[in-house]
Amino acid sequence: MATVLAWLRLVRIPNHATAVADVLAGFLICSQAQTIEWPAPSLWLVIAASVSFYASGMVLNDVFDYQLDRIERPERPLPSGRISLSTAARVANVLLALGSILSCATAAVSGYSSVALVGAALTAAIWIYNRNAKRTPLGPLVMGSCRGLNWLLGMAAAGGPTASYQWLLPLGMTIYVAGITLYARDEAGESRRHVLGLATLFMLAGLATAGAHSYCLAINHGGSTWLAGNRLPSWILLWSLLSASILVRAVLGMIDPSPGRVRAAVGNAIMAIITLDAVLVLAACGEQWAIVVIMLLAPFLCGRQLVSAT
Repeated sequence: MATVLAWLRLVRIPNHATAVADVLAGFLICSQAQTIEWPAPSLWLVIAASVSFYASGMVLNDVFDYQLDRIERPERPLPSGRISLSTAARVANVLLALGSILSCATAAVSGYSSVALVGAALTAAIWIYNRNAKRTPLGPLVMGSCRGLNWLLGMAAAGGPTASYQWLLPLGMTIYVAGITLYARDEAGESRRHVLGLATLFMLAGLATAGAHSYCLAINHGGSTWLAGNRLPSWILLWSLLSASILVRAVLGMIDPSPGRVRAAVGNAIMAIITLDAVLVLAACGEQWAIVVIMLLAPFLCGRQLVSAT
């Protein structure tokens, strides 16, 4: 049981629900799904690819941080010796290869070759972030691009993006997650207020960019059946309240940049990805699929009872 928990901690098991939410939201929005139906085989495959990519990225993160974690986080699975470094490296490489294979399988089943291209780009981004970019000023942006490419993975499996404004979704999530990554950079110690402030601005910019997609849907006649019912003001209010709940926690971390406060803000921003995805699906596809997406909060919260999300 201790070994199982160590692996769950290594892969940050709660966060996999956020990766699934991204892919599912991207697929639903580009396929313009309106009513609940059994998912296509291509959706199951692309979800499996996303989970493989995410798990690989989490393991590689700890593999390349091994020496640093021996000092700052000796309780982590690798420096504590519960999982060997060589085993973790092999598993990470297998998972990364599996993600690529599943992306190609999705491309074959769906008929959209772009899925394989996005999978290849995501493979490269995961490797570059962990091997080269993490400790550089470009690190947060590269990490954000992994999240944006994950969105694109789901969109490509449905044949998208098909409209220019759909690119606002992966772009917005790229900026938002870049902000989270920058915010969390010094969470093991004393964070710097000016860095936390800049990261909060990134999160705000990402939320505004992704939210602009729903505005474009509303002004594009026929772009959304749900928004066509004059629901845009209500949607903007919902999006604003959700964004405020994220940003307030980030500001509290700026006021008190202690590790506990910063980790709480980071964990809240990560968990909110599922809700953000659900609200974006609400605007494009209606209540039924939005409920399906937000139900992914359940495995996230259950997983968080076992291991930390950060």
